[in-house]
Amino acid sequence: MIYVQNLTKTYDDLQRGRFVAVDRVSFTVSPGEIFGLLGPNGAGKTTVLRILSTVLRPTSGTARIHGYEVDADPAEVRGLIGFVSNNTALYDRMTAWETVQYFGRLHGMAAEPLNERLEELFEQLRMNDYRDVPAAKMSTGMKQKVSIARALVHDPPVLIFDEATLGLDVMVARNLLQVVRNLREAGKCLIFSTHIMREVERLCDRVAIMHRGRILDTGTLDALRERHDEHDVEDLFFGLLSRHEQEDLSEAAS
Repeated sequence: MIYVQNLTKTYDDLQRGRFVAVDRVSFTVSPGEIFGLLGPNGAGKTTVLRILSTVLRPTSGTARIHGYEVDADPAEVRGLIGFVSNNTALYDRMTAWETVQYFGRLHGMAAEPLNERLEELFEQLRMNDYRDVPAAKMSTGMKQKVSIARALVHDPPVLIFDEATLGLDVMVARNLLQVVRNLREAGKCLIFSTHIMREVERLCDRVAIMHRGRILDTGTLDALRERHDEHDVEDLFFGLLSRHEQEDLSEAAS
């Protein structure tokens, strides 16, 4: 389970002064659920996910992964999550098998169960054709599958996907979305960050719409449609953003 309450992240900027990247964000995600973070670039989605993955420390608020505080218990949290983004770097000289094996060892997995897990993942993700290919010779789609495998190798209960389909061709993106669905069926707790409406409609059980560090609304797509009297998700999304920007302008003027 993921629990986030009043999560805030601020930075001191020499030109702009105090900049609020994440502003009192709250949500929960349960096992067997895909929770979508939907928002434009700069909305604060990645900052939230970096805090959850212990890369960044929050300024204030609470974030827990299966009961562990991300700030106070980072080592325990890292063992419970797998993180997949669109720009995860791979070592050029390491093969697909060596890369995933290396990350399994970092998680303390013993040799025999690790090899069994590798065989399972490479079969599941259809990676056996290039298990001995170095990253320098892989296509973008191959590299993304390796990134997914290394995030899954220790079988974590929580998976975080941060704009993971960005830059992928249609077939690879489609395969990735199917992997995410399968993980939900396996009872995993998933956050899926995107700005692509179609992915939200096809995947997410609940959605939080973010803009300028804040969550504007949260719920199932059906609940959001009813609440805002708007069937089209894209129109709903841009309508919320537009109203939020108008409110900010009114506050600034007053």
